[in-house]
Amino acid sequence: SCAGDGPERGAVASAAAAAVAAFFPSLKASMSTFDNVSVSIAANLYFDGRVSSRTLRFTDGSQKTLGIMLPGEYEFGTDVRELMEITAGSLDVRLPGEEWRSVKAGESFEVPAQVRFQLKVHAVTDYCCSYFG
Repeated sequence: SCAGDGPERGAVASAAAAAVAAFFPSLKASMSTFDNVSVSIAANLYFDGRVSSRTLRFTDGSQKTLGIMLPGEYEFGTDVRELMEITAGSLDVRLPGEEWRSVKAGESFEVPAQVRFQLKVHAVTDYCCSYFG
């Protein structure tokens, strides 16, 4: 743990919340807060840092990632079924066997397990990805 058990723990939590708000300003406005989670310190970096996320682990064993994607074209693969919720920005997604479709802030899409899918990110895009194993 980075924070002690004393009053400084609240200050560290407030500083962490401020840091998250600085990097993901849309989260406060468009998503609820997550309570009782642990957050991985190390970032998940993809495509030379153009896609970055942090893993949240919940007390029930489930996990999500909160991330940001810079404009560009990307291809990802899934191990388990995923729900991608777009909290800011816009992109086009092409799932296996489907045509390209647009997704913007406030919208989401599901990705089946064990597939590859493509994204065309048009603007800096915040997202929350939930995993269902």
